[in-house]
Amino acid sequence: MKQRVGMVDVAREAGVSLGTVSNVYNQPEKVSPDTRLRVQAAIDRLGYVRSETARVLRGRPSRIMAVVVHDLANPFCIALVQGAEQAARRAGLGVMVCNSAGDPAEELRYASLLIEHRIRGALIAPTDSTGQTVRAMRHSQIPLVVVDDCKPGRDVCSVAVDDVLGGELATTHLLAAGHRSIVFVGGPPHLPQVRARSQGTLRALAQARLPASTVTELSCEEMTVAAGRDAGARVLGMPNRPTGIFCANDLLATGVLQALFEAGVHVPDDIALVGYDDIEHAAAAAVPLTSVRRPARFMGTRAANLLIDKTSSASPAVHTHQQVILRPELVVRRSSPRRDMPGALVRHG
Repeated sequence: MKQRVGMVDVAREAGVSLGTVSNVYNQPEKVSPDTRLRVQAAIDRLGYVRSETARVLRGRPSRIMAVVVHDLANPFCIALVQGAEQAARRAGLGVMVCNSAGDPAEELRYASLLIEHRIRGALIAPTDSTGQTVRAMRHSQIPLVVVDDCKPGRDVCSVAVDDVLGGELATTHLLAAGHRSIVFVGGPPHLPQVRARSQGTLRALAQARLPASTVTELSCEEMTVAAGRDAGARVLGMPNRPTGIFCANDLLATGVLQALFEAGVHVPDDIALVGYDDIEHAAAAAVPLTSVRRPARFMGTRAANLLIDKTSSASPAVHTHQQVILRPELVVRRSSPRRDMPGALVRHG
């Protein structure tokens, strides 16, 4: 078996000290350009790869941060990761992406692995409403930023969109057009994001002085296009069909739209439809979707910068936790009536 090349071998090959090789990696400004080139040439000849584990054991922070999302099939989560990667790349860091698949147990398993490998820190879009994952990470002193949850607590950094307001914007939009029979197609009820959007629908009803029965909630086990098609079939089977549908994300809305289209139901003439997230494909749907926009890529970048700031501080104890809550925006397209609401952020797409 070929023996692993170490830093000692690089130093010998380049004719420099071990400390010089270390500085080339960690403090390159302390090494002359000629020496850096000589060390890099030795690294290339020998095929040396630095051990991240050894680096961490020597007390240096890892150069790997993690992003834990709940559905990598969802374009919103992909954009979130892309934003985090952009910030990490500028800071000379790498990103490990973990997909909990909406399963709190899987999320906790990933947390255990990240703790075991002593990563630099993590961004977590939680699926666990009990906060167990966040507590485990904090107990193990792994820096983290909670993403996509407005109520993580004041003792942790977070970046989220006001999903209660988002749910209210979507529902108020349908109510303003005269709809009094609305279905909210939600996802797994344990997801805090789904609960918040549902709360927003109830707040819109209360402000309009309408009974809670104006909105019927259909839960889905997943927030996918397939689950949306199933929800659309359930809507079509209702004895009294709604005139408006609000979906907890755009994938569900796309599936509902497919089911309605196949049944010959016209959107928005027969049923108005509103989605959530405003993913890239929302505007390109067969009937362009009205959707509540959340800036996923910006959220990922902002959260990563908060983590980088915390882990780069010379004195982490003085780091001030920030809870960033962004305002959602309703983007009105052809799938619902184009009627503006006073005081609301509305864009016609």
